[in-house]
Amino acid sequence: MLKTFKALFSIVAIAACLATASGRAAEPVIPNYWDERERLPKPDLSGLERLRFLTTIDFPPFSFLDGDGRLSGFHVELARAICRELDIVARCQIQALPWDELDEAMANDQGEALIAGTSVTADTRERYVFSRPYLRFPARFAVRRTTTLYEPLHKAVADRRIGVLAGSGHEAMLRSYFPDARPVTFTRLEWLHDALREGRVDGIFGDGMRLSFWIAGSASQNCCRFAGGPYIAPEFLGAGLAIAANKDDAVLAQAFDYALREIAVKGTFAELYLKYFPVSFY
Repeated sequence: MLKTFKALFSIVAIAACLATASGRAAEPVIPNYWDERERLPKPDLSGLERLRFLTTIDFPPFSFLDGDGRLSGFHVELARAICRELDIVARCQIQALPWDELDEAMANDQGEALIAGTSVTADTRERYVFSRPYLRFPARFAVRRTTTLYEPLHKAVADRRIGVLAGSGHEAMLRSYFPDARPVTFTRLEWLHDALREGRVDGIFGDGMRLSFWIAGSASQNCCRFAGGPYIAPEFLGAGLAIAANKDDAVLAQAFDYALREIAVKGTFAELYLKYFPVSFY
């Protein structure tokens, strides 16, 4: 799955560059979770000896090794931007480990922060304190390009066959938010995509980010498009991505909030989003 996602990321990035060069790129929607009128205090980190961000080795486009073997990705550049905003570049480090080693590394004081997609749950809150979310993954509808499906979608999908992954948060959300739709469940993501491409369902409902890579990738055969807008539902899809610090380090989490807001307001987040997600999933 990771190799497939990495390949899709590369294909989408190339396609976006070609579209921009030919003047056909649509204006992307940039997610913004911050109120520009809000003012957050900048915590004093003068006593912080170093800030070691731990991330994963191979989860593109968030973290991966580029062609020269260098650690790259959205999370890597976001961590560096945070360090610049906090004026602690000289004390910042970024280290990549396998996913299943991250919690142990934090427990053994090998890092001060996790920027790796750690879920914000009651269990993880027992061990970590989290920043505010910096990226949420909305649910989206995708349809064939020849399909007419417009807002309000709760009416448009009535009696329509909508594909969705069985047992997923998206299935629960589809049944709750769109009770008049006719869910068709699939146990594998590729089967769900195939059903839409081949016209065996009227649409599919799923993770907007993964759908954006599939829609723009070669596997879709340019069959499909997003329909309607993004749906944010923490009760079904989780709180989104946040940076984790050790439970007793609330000041560091506050510092992350300060830096993330500044990054958003100054446009740095938008630049990173467009670089790593050239087909917006919002």
